[in-house]
Amino acid sequence: MGPITIFVVALIFILILTARLRIHPFLSLIGGSMLVGLLAGETEGTMEAIAAGMSSIFAEFAIVVTAGSIIGVILQRSGATSIIADDIIRIFKKPVLALFLLGFMFAVPMMCLILAFIIFLPVAKDLSEKLKLKKGVTEGALALGTMVSFGLIYPSPGIYAFVRDVGLSTEISALRVMVTGVIIAVFVSLVGYLYIMKVFSMKNREDYFRYTAPERDPAVTQVLPTRVACYAPIIIPTILILMRITTHADIFYFIGNPGMALMSGAVVAMVLPTRKFSSADVRAWVEKGIRRSGLVMLDICGGGALGATLALAGVGEALGDMLITSSIPALFIPFLIGAAIQTVQGSRMVTLFVASALVVPIMPQLGLPAEIVLFSMASGTFLISHFNDPFFWILGDLADMETPEILKTYTMGGIVMGLSSMAITSIIYFAFY
Repeated sequence: MGPITIFVVALIFILILTARLRIHPFLSLIGGSMLVGLLAGETEGTMEAIAAGMSSIFAEFAIVVTAGSIIGVILQRSGATSIIADDIIRIFKKPVLALFLLGFMFAVPMMCLILAFIIFLPVAKDLSEKLKLKKGVTEGALALGTMVSFGLIYPSPGIYAFVRDVGLSTEISALRVMVTGVIIAVFVSLVGYLYIMKVFSMKNREDYFRYTAPERDPAVTQVLPTRVACYAPIIIPTILILMRITTHADIFYFIGNPGMALMSGAVVAMVLPTRKFSSADVRAWVEKGIRRSGLVMLDICGGGALGATLALAGVGEALGDMLITSSIPALFIPFLIGAAIQTVQGSRMVTLFVASALVVPIMPQLGLPAEIVLFSMASGTFLISHFNDPFFWILGDLADMETPEILKTYTMGGIVMGLSSMAITSIIYFAFY
């Protein structure tokens, strides 16, 4: 059986398991990895490839994802996220835009767009009820905001993995990835916000209200952290990562590593925002963060296993040869690969890992700058998210949205933003390369 046929069969197999049978993504991905090895006739090397793919992902991302999860849980439980949400809403005075920005800001530091959505969902619901907004508008804005930054901005796990795999280890290259991602994300965010306003038939002037600070119980106010304590766990890792990619100092290369930077943020979170809470509370929050990160790590390790077995079967090279010899412009090949994998297997983080494993081997044939390949591929991961995407059902269950509403808000919103991201990537390529 040829590599392309193996690839298609494996994706259909995973689609059936995840969308039809609702099997957990980790089991589906591992099962798909085993099927790839079996169909490729690599019975001796399959389990070794699965183990190698999982271990490499775990070694690279265990600290990053765990530290980000700990930061997210502590900020939520200590009341820091509530203070940050109030600040953003007071500054912008636009509830839908503010919620979009909340998702945008926190998806990368928390290393999980679903976690960021869950944490700020109570804020979205409260605003929707208080301002009598249409059902789904605030929840949809929050969800799309998390998608943008998580899919485009370094050091989101998928973006960071591509940078690592391609070998963009020099400071200027890493900086270019971050700056380009931010530029694209800003424009895509505007498109996503306007889409939400359009789909819910809201005019811009309707997304405005005179902010009134929420009344809090004095007993609650006494234990809330200061603003320095609220923002420090997010700002400090960001500064360390920026110092690593903008300076040549050895010390910043060490402490600015995403794992080290986020671990520093986790330590700060365990100290500053929690000073008025008991040590037992803090330990419980840390343990919850670790448990949450374990579920995320299972999914992305499964993606690493699938990527490794697909590479073992030669799928990347065969897919690249097929697309390159076709009439499809090279600029759109990574986009189509990312979209195909996201459509079939669902998890956006897993898609970036698997797509990277397929795209990196064919980069010499594409003849494109590495950053353009990255953001073309990342744009493709925005579409098409549907029934096999865990976020699809989380949004429906927690936001009380029916399937047609989710498709209109989340699925179509992702398609619009993905196409917009690809368009901006194309403009950057033709204008600056």
